[in-house]
Amino acid sequence: MNFVKENNQVLYVWGGAISTDIEQEVNQLKSVPNVKISVENADRVQLANYQQSQFDVILACVPTESSALVSRFLKLVKPKGKVVFKDDSAQPDIARTNLLLSGFINIASEDGNVYIGEKPNYEVGSATKLSFGLNKTNVAAVWKLDVNKDEEEQIDADELLDEDDKIKPTAESLRVCGTTGKRKACKDCSCGLAEELEAETRGSSVQSSAVKSSCGSCYLGDAFRCASCPYLGMPAFKPGEKIQLSDTQMQADI
Repeated sequence: MNFVKENNQVLYVWGGAISTDIEQEVNQLKSVPNVKISVENADRVQLANYQQSQFDVILACVPTESSALVSRFLKLVKPKGKVVFKDDSAQPDIARTNLLLSGFINIASEDGNVYIGEKPNYEVGSATKLSFGLNKTNVAAVWKLDVNKDEEEQIDADELLDEDDKIKPTAESLRVCGTTGKRKACKDCSCGLAEELEAETRGSSVQSSAVKSSCGSCYLGDAFRCASCPYLGMPAFKPGEKIQLSDTQMQADI
């Protein structure tokens, strides 16, 4: 009973049947000067009309595995107050875990079956502002750039392009089959190279014909074209119009 001090308010909780040991412990508590003690059965603690943070010390002869009862004790005891459990059936590691998960700190044990948990120095459900959100001025100043300084190093956009990027593309390279690196039509060629090669083999010229579209949206632009569209990369055009890129347009694209 060395946890009870003068002028303390104490809650003594017992479970099962009343024994002479309980009567002796309660009488011993009453011998402490100006102590106010309340005695309650464990089954009625949840029903009793006790105030939050009412007691300095709670002495409980109840198992620590009763999470609802242990959480109730945390509310009834004052901040930095102690709850002392006498649990003959608990394993030390499990008892400490139960008290820790219920919100107690500085958990200790004595005599093999006594476990002490301390309530943190704040009320259950209390809130406070985090310190890093109080001063927003300094946070903004970290990312502020001095626009008056002419010595700030900037990236030259022209340096992002090398000489290969500035080479004017040929009309042949703009064809879909031109990506193969050889003048050879790819499988399912739709850009006209297959017909052109076939005509060269026969020694004739290619008869101009309109390229048939599988999706019907080629003329709208790349956003509406399918993945295999022969017009990928080319500008939008009117339906039936033959696409031709002038030297001015190609230079602008470069």
